[in-house]
Amino acid sequence: MTERSGPVGAAAPARRAYLSVRGGEWAFAVLGLPLALLAGAYAIAVLYAGVLLSLTVLGLPFLVAALLGTRGLGALHRWLTGRLLGETVERPAPLPRPAGVIARGRVVLIDPVAWRTLLYLLLRLPLGVLGFVATVGLPLGCVWLVGFPLWDRLLESDRWSPLWLDTTAVLLGLMLLLAVPSAVRTLSGANRRLARLLLSPAGAQQRVRELETARATLLAENTDQLRRLERDLHDGTQARLVALAITLSLAEDALAPSTDPDPDPTPNPDLGRMRALVGRARGQIDDTIAELRLLTRGIHPVALDGGLGAALPGLTATSPVPVTLQLDLPDLPERPDPTIERAVYFCTAELLTNIAKHSGARSAAVTVTTTADRVRLTVRDDGHGGAALGAGTGLTGLAGRLAAVDGTLRIISPPGGPTVITADLPNRL
Repeated sequence: MTERSGPVGAAAPARRAYLSVRGGEWAFAVLGLPLALLAGAYAIAVLYAGVLLSLTVLGLPFLVAALLGTRGLGALHRWLTGRLLGETVERPAPLPRPAGVIARGRVVLIDPVAWRTLLYLLLRLPLGVLGFVATVGLPLGCVWLVGFPLWDRLLESDRWSPLWLDTTAVLLGLMLLLAVPSAVRTLSGANRRLARLLLSPAGAQQRVRELETARATLLAENTDQLRRLERDLHDGTQARLVALAITLSLAEDALAPSTDPDPDPTPNPDLGRMRALVGRARGQIDDTIAELRLLTRGIHPVALDGGLGAALPGLTATSPVPVTLQLDLPDLPERPDPTIERAVYFCTAELLTNIAKHSGARSAAVTVTTTADRVRLTVRDDGHGGAALGAGTGLTGLAGRLAAVDGTLRIISPPGGPTVITADLPNRL
């Protein structure tokens, strides 16, 4: 009895797994048909109208708007796939937002996400029809075949069909009924694979995103390490050097010549040499403390703890060239990433240094604007112009440091001036 119950017990879960279909798969197949029809018609209309209108001035604007709508439909299908089929499809990266209407339209036209989504909508149409047939058409056909003898007798009361035909219809109906779960699961798997293939980021895009995430993590870790190093130098090494400088100052005071009106008539030459050595040591300590303060300020300016609004006024106030500062920093839910704030701060410092050394300017203006997704720094001076990448003013290195955080540097500096340099950076990495 026990030996026979093992295979039977193992076969029962297999039968249940074969016959079981998740409710979300049924819902996706039934509810997905109207959406598949509308989306497929939309994709066909976009391609057809895009080809016809490509010869007119309305062609490109229509295609840009249609591709933006395609991205929206892709987001809806990703949500349905995750909600009903249990397949989490990663969302592609958002579209870049360059300055200018033409540049933004060009970004949309060459957007691979929109074109891959358009292909998905076309392929989703036959899959949607097949899924509806499998979930609705096949069960209705099974009901009709299994009940064929009854329908035949109700409709043809004077002439009944042969027994073999009734038996064949019933058997065929039962076979189709057993095939329904497998058909539904197969089509659900095809929909999952199609969504993963066309609605998720492409392999290259996924790799880029992973590298960007790794870079952001590395930059954040390096920033934290630099902050810890700055705190250790400021609170530890610098504090001990200050204490040593105070001790040397006290020693120097103790070794100073006595003010007694009746001094010792025999001066001690070793005492004078010791005073000189202590004075020299104190001077070296003071120089070391000053260099250490510059070093810690270069690692992380303390003013940046209060954000750009607190750090930039102090920076511009130390410039040899008079600087007008304009800050447009709205009250956003989150400050820019600390790495971005450091990049903006040091970019400003580098550009102001260049103005003081190379431009011959009499005045400069610094403007910083932040939005929900971008930070823009603009530095303008009335110097003699001629600034360019590779001109020996450090702009090439500055552009490289900005590129490391997805920033760009744009230079407008005709001969005779003025010079306008704009740094555009993302708000978050």
